[in-house]
Amino acid sequence: MRHGTQHADVATAELDSALRGGPFHVALRAAIAARGLPLQRVQHHLSRYGVKVGVTSLSYWQQGARRPQRPESLRAVRALEEILQLPDESLIRLLAETTDQEPAARRPATRSYRSLVEACDVLDRLQAELGWSLDGGLHTLGHHERVRIGTHRELAARESQHIVRAHRDGVDRFVAVHHGDPGCAPQHMTVRALENCRAGRVRADEETGLLVAELLFGTRLRSGDTFLFRYAVEDGTAGVSREYVRGFGFPGGQYTLQVRFAADAVPTRCHRFAQHSAAAPRTGRQTLPLSGLHRSVHLVEPRVRPGLLGIGWDWE
Repeated sequence: MRHGTQHADVATAELDSALRGGPFHVALRAAIAARGLPLQRVQHHLSRYGVKVGVTSLSYWQQGARRPQRPESLRAVRALEEILQLPDESLIRLLAETTDQEPAARRPATRSYRSLVEACDVLDRLQAELGWSLDGGLHTLGHHERVRIGTHRELAARESQHIVRAHRDGVDRFVAVHHGDPGCAPQHMTVRALENCRAGRVRADEETGLLVAELLFGTRLRSGDTFLFRYAVEDGTAGVSREYVRGFGFPGGQYTLQVRFAADAVPTRCHRFAQHSAAAPRTGRQTLPLSGLHRSVHLVEPRVRPGLLGIGWDWE
């Protein structure tokens, strides 16, 4: 009994220290430990407050891998203060201090390997729900992406134009994938068909920020036929964006990526990078010139190979 009391005293002391000095994720972890609640129970209590937060998100919050940003997430933090019997505004205050004071160099700028692997597993499930597997009978001849960064430095929107060739008869659609920045809300994104297609079914996963959408051609291609289509995803649901990454499962044709920045949100430096896989180190880092007149930067890959390719940028 005495040992249990000592353990509780230590947990309480750690919590008091964390609430005074932060950061947010350490205080949250200490509060959950001090109350002895598993994350499933925390999630259950939150649901009684009318707040929906996944166990994965709670885990990310207390690890510091993600930070609550959206209105629903901030409601959850306020509810956690009551559930964990904390002083009012104690977690919210630490969250604001962490956001304002944490140096940019210490903030997580890229997704972790674990989060990318989880996203791959979720992507397989979402695509399976739409009856889509492997390359869907299409070979990519060209893919041009235009990414727009908004005035709050957020990933505001993305537009894609594809040129594909069918390598089997009967192909009549494509399943597009959009992976939002950490903290995004895919259920609030909008898919718009722009040319030679119309939007079909859409599936999303809030935990990983993944959205997949059917784009229906309105015709059935024969093997060897080519097709061009264009669509856009309106995002703008996450915080500050620091990079855009595109993954390729198969070799293909030319890929171009252009990132355009709002007039009052122009970064100081931009660079391109590549990865053979999510587990591999980044290679091929190369500084990219930023067009002052058009506030844009781009890369061109003549022939795509399996792996990841992207553009990153520094704000200050």
